[in-house]
Amino acid sequence: MDTRRTLLVDAFTDDPLAGNAAGLVPDAEGLDEGQMQAIARELNASETAFLTDSEEADRRIRYFTPETEVNLCGHATVAAHAFLHRAEAIDDGTHSLATNVGVLDVEVESDGTVWMTQAPPETHAVDVDYEEVAAAIGVDLDALTDLEADLPLGWASTGLAFLCVPVTFLDALGEADPDMAAVEALCEAVDATGVYAFTFDTIDPDATLHGRMFAPGAGVPEDPVTGTASGAVTAYLREHDALDSYADLAYEQGHFVDRPGRVHVRYTEEVHVGGRAVVTLDGELAVPDPDEEDIVVA
Repeated sequence: MDTRRTLLVDAFTDDPLAGNAAGLVPDAEGLDEGQMQAIARELNASETAFLTDSEEADRRIRYFTPETEVNLCGHATVAAHAFLHRAEAIDDGTHSLATNVGVLDVEVESDGTVWMTQAPPETHAVDVDYEEVAAAIGVDLDALTDLEADLPLGWASTGLAFLCVPVTFLDALGEADPDMAAVEALCEAVDATGVYAFTFDTIDPDATLHGRMFAPGAGVPEDPVTGTASGAVTAYLREHDALDSYADLAYEQGHFVDRPGRVHVRYTEEVHVGGRAVVTLDGELAVPDPDEEDIVVA
């Protein structure tokens, strides 16, 4: 039976047991897809990252939720590179990363802050009913329609697609009570991984917005802090000319699930999502052989 080093790394925070926990297998060479999925299911983080060698980049990464593989994950990328930098496996500077959406650049600053270049932004309008969206995420209809003229519902992606839903005030967003089956159906209807609901009414006055992200179809009922959604909503905001500047943005998230964190975003020619991370668990995992059906043992 194979044994691999496995970690939990909290991303978009400097504090352990905050932000968004990512599973990490820093040496996943030789693991097949079934083994990776079993490890992700056992760790039960919203995403687990698996690092292997690559011929086209400095390293290859794959991301698995407890239920399925996803093409891109911001917080797991930040977690992986923050760990590698702290372990002195990589230096400050820019590193190439092969993902399912292509080769992306990841910049690591001397203080451990990790910046991930997102895939080229894509946005478009969506034809969905406001009443359906309000019922799915569990807010009053007025909390959405009062913003409709300036910020309509929209689809956006910088590597992973989200339905962007502006909400009037923080109390309405905080009191949201999603119907997960309805959210999953809504995401399927608009071809999105999740719903990112946000408001410019924030807890920290220095924050740009406060977000919540629901992706039950990917096995993540509510994600504490979401890098890929932060990139997507930035593309959406720029499409609608919602902000004066996109050079230095800060998105708060996770407070309503007791995992507060902050995502930094900058959008010049490309979208960059950044943050810090801290290792909270470091150990070994026993992995059954590919032809066995044993449960992965922590």
